[in-house]
Amino acid sequence: MSKLRQEQQEHPYGPAVARLIDEFGRLPGIGRKSAERLANYILSATPGEAGALADAIREVKNSVKRCSICFNLTEDPVCRICRDTRRDQHVVCVVEQPKDVVALESSGAWGGLYHVLGGRIAPLEGVGPEDLTIQQLVHRIRKQGITEVVMATNPTLEGDGTALFITNMLQNDSVRITRLARGIASGSVLEFANREMLADALRGRQQF
Repeated sequence: MSKLRQEQQEHPYGPAVARLIDEFGRLPGIGRKSAERLANYILSATPGEAGALADAIREVKNSVKRCSICFNLTEDPVCRICRDTRRDQHVVCVVEQPKDVVALESSGAWGGLYHVLGGRIAPLEGVGPEDLTIQQLVHRIRKQGITEVVMATNPTLEGDGTALFITNMLQNDSVRITRLARGIASGSVLEFANREMLADALRGRQQF
């Protein structure tokens, strides 16, 4: 008998609650105690409240997709940022994940476009260039006449390696490649940087 099955049968409220606790426990940053508190909240909620939460989760999984241009998350074929003609159409900020777009947008310092790679090259984790949207980025740069690419991958070993890989691919293209200023501490991630730090990093971007 598996450990999960045993815990489900032994839980005082029964296997359904044990399964709910286990699913909450799979969420990032949620330990056993937090999972139990979330489960107890659901148990104390009205059927309408619990159903609304379930419907919201179901809806977001069914309606949210990748933008066909920049691969950011959106409910439309093309995201709001790519559709915004007021933004500079000739500069692209390259990030690892959609949450990095949210972080940079909160700084209010960027008026160009984005490109979401979907991760970073990490050979030890089995993630190679072919697993990211690097080829789509190169095609986009050449097709849309992009004049500047800002490398905003996280300042980690893998993030810097990914930026260097892309830079090497574009070395024969007439495009300016810059990177965020190192106002962001090495080893940190964009998600946890404050808006002032991100704004300074964008304004002080450097030649890569």
